[in-house]
Amino acid sequence: MSMRRRRFLTTAAASLAALRGRLAAQTKDDRNLRWAVSMFLWTSTQWRDDGSARFTDMLDVIKDTGFDGFRLTGWPASLDKYNMPVPVLEKELDKRGLRIATISFGGQANDPAQHAQIEQSAHRACQFLQHFGATELVVFSPGRVNKVLVREHLRRACEFYNRLGDLCAGYGIRAGLHNHSQGQLVESQDEVEMLLDQTDPKRFGWAPDTIHLYIGGCDVVGLFEKHGHRLITMDYVDVKYTFAAEDLRVPNGAVEKAGTHNATFMLSNKDLGDGVLDFPALHRVLKRNHYKGWIVVDHHYAPVSPKHSFTRCRQYIREKLESIYY
Repeated sequence: MSMRRRRFLTTAAASLAALRGRLAAQTKDDRNLRWAVSMFLWTSTQWRDDGSARFTDMLDVIKDTGFDGFRLTGWPASLDKYNMPVPVLEKELDKRGLRIATISFGGQANDPAQHAQIEQSAHRACQFLQHFGATELVVFSPGRVNKVLVREHLRRACEFYNRLGDLCAGYGIRAGLHNHSQGQLVESQDEVEMLLDQTDPKRFGWAPDTIHLYIGGCDVVGLFEKHGHRLITMDYVDVKYTFAAEDLRVPNGAVEKAGTHNATFMLSNKDLGDGVLDFPALHRVLKRNHYKGWIVVDHHYAPVSPKHSFTRCRQYIREKLESIYY
């Protein structure tokens, strides 16, 4: 047997053993809910784009603040950018007892010319999730079009989303849409309702984000009560609308200009319990629907530090939510 062949088999055996260990840990965990944070906070406002970012610093914060894992953003390029190949990522996660909850996935689903390319990417994404024992794919909608065209573009996207759901199901993965209030096709109450009406609940699910629902003018609790059976994962992010009257300098040195939607969105992003959203009511919906899965705290801005914000959020979860549904 060649040296290369032996190395391959050794690496494959180690990866399989690590996966079995993670799956065994999952089996022993009797909780209905697992809590994650999103990597986006670090890539958007924390890490400078100068090669100084250390992926393991983020993992340490996630572990130290009591979360179970994280949503990987910028896949697959972010793994190369932050020097975290899959075998190394496996070791670092296992070392800390962390998991990948899901990844952020997107594409112009309203453009049939791009469907084949999106499907190819979806195959790779599902293989990646399957490798790490993850079971959900969070799908972001395409960019916005003029309001008069939304119905047609959403119709095309929904037809594709049903097929995408079938593709993912072949890997044991559930796909669902993540609404977004900053320039994407599904923002408002009527757009969320159209998306859920025009996709088959047996083929494609819902992965909502509470702050984006609120900014989009949605009845957050009402949508959860009506469509709670469609949930495959979700983002819990509190909000209190705060217009950015001045420039906002973020930790990585970038400046978000006064009056811009990005600066205003960041300032409106609050730690759990500091905003206006009724998370206990949402949690009661989860309990009624016997929801089991991940909830992601998807911060975009942490005024003090990620560790400070996520410590406070985890404390709120323990004190206000776990007595309702655990």
